[in-house]
Order: sequence, then C-alpha cells, then structure tokens
Amino acid sequence: MIHLDFSTVLHGQYLDWLIGGALTTLWLFAAAWICAFTLAVLLVALRALALPPLEWLIAAYVNYHRNVPGLVQIFVWYFGIPELLPSPVTGFINDHNGEFIFALIALALNSAAYMSEDLRSGLRSVAATQMEAARALGLSYVQSMRDVLLPQAIRVSVPPLVNQSLSLFKSTSLAMAIGVAEMTYASRQIENETYRTFETFALASAFYLLMSWAIMALGAYFNNRHLQVKER
Repeated sequence: MIHLDFSTVLHGQYLDWLIGGALTTLWLFAAAWICAFTLAVLLVALRALALPPLEWLIAAYVNYHRNVPGLVQIFVWYFGIPELLPSPVTGFINDHNGEFIFALIALALNSAAYMSEDLRSGLRSVAATQMEAARALGLSYVQSMRDVLLPQAIRVSVPPLVNQSLSLFKSTSLAMAIGVAEMTYASRQIENETYRTFETFALASAFYLLMSWAIMALGAYFNNRHLQVKER
C-alpha cells in the first residue's frame, strides 16, 4: 500500500527550495513577458512600415523562433552566444546569474515572435482608414500607432495573447536545463534527496495549475472589459 507523506517535502530546506523555485519561476515569467510584449509591439510597428528589407528580416526572426525548439534556443544562448561575446562581458554576465539572464533572453525572444504574429493579426482587423484619419489630424506615424491603432489591436488580440502567456509560463520549466533554480529544478532536486516522487511533483503540478488558472482568469477579466466597452 502506498503511503503518502507531504510533511517531508513541506518541511525545512525542502520547503525553502519550493518557495524559492516558485518565486524564481514567477520572476522569470514576469520579466520575460514584459520583454516579449514590448519587443512584439515594436516588431509589429516596424513591420507595418512595409519596407521590404525590414519585413524580410522580421519574418526571418519570426520563422526561426517559431520553428526551432525552445530548448535549443536556450542552449544557443547559454552555450553558443557567450563564445561570441568579449571575455569581460561574458564574465560580467556569469557573475550576475548568467543562467537566469540567458534563459530570460531566450524565452523573451521566443515568445515575442508568437506575440508579434498575434498582434499583427489584431492590427489587420483595424480599419486602414484609421491610420489615414490619424495622420490627417496631424499625428505622426509613431503617435498614430501608439495612440490609435495598437491599443485597438491589443484589445482584439487578448485571447491569443493569453494563450501565449500560458505557453511562456509553462516554458519557464525549460530553464532547468541550464541550471536555473525554478520550480521544476527545485522539485527535481527535492525528489532526488527525499525519494518522494509523487508528493514532490504533485506540489509542482498544483503550482503550475493554479498559476495557469490565474493567468486565464486575468485574461478573461481583460477580455470581458473589452467586450463591455465595445457594447457601450
């Protein structure tokens, strides 16, 4: 008969590891999301300029990040990119939690590619005449994008952006492959020491499940607000 004992896992240093892993996961997700969303907005605005060389460059960026596995992208940044950087720069990064930094960069760039496509679809749903009207009112291209078109595109893109946020949150577990002490890494470490496999990963699963529900609830809240404003 299987005897479950969560008290072993939820005690002493193991509890500290779980809490530390959860906080690292949340911090990695939040930082990567902010960077990814900011970059996605910039990519969409630049792509809307319809300059062929720039469009090709952005399309190449999107295709790479959408077709190469996320784990490979993390390995490229952690093992490959440092070889191309000057030694002082590499040393500085390694002295300031390099594993976390490279995981953050890889996850943000990957997620930005997907978010940019979602925002691009949302931008296409906005009438082209709105740009003409904004320019006629004396707004510059940047002001027209920032104040008129992009806010509408973002509201339309809330559902797919929520899906990408969920994907990004779950992808933070890939960072364990390069030694980032997030939740999956902490769970694996605890399991190795306690041999409480079910209890350890049940707690990790509960954490990911609860946080995923929270992200979905937040997305539903913003989507409902958009629908209410639209109906007025």
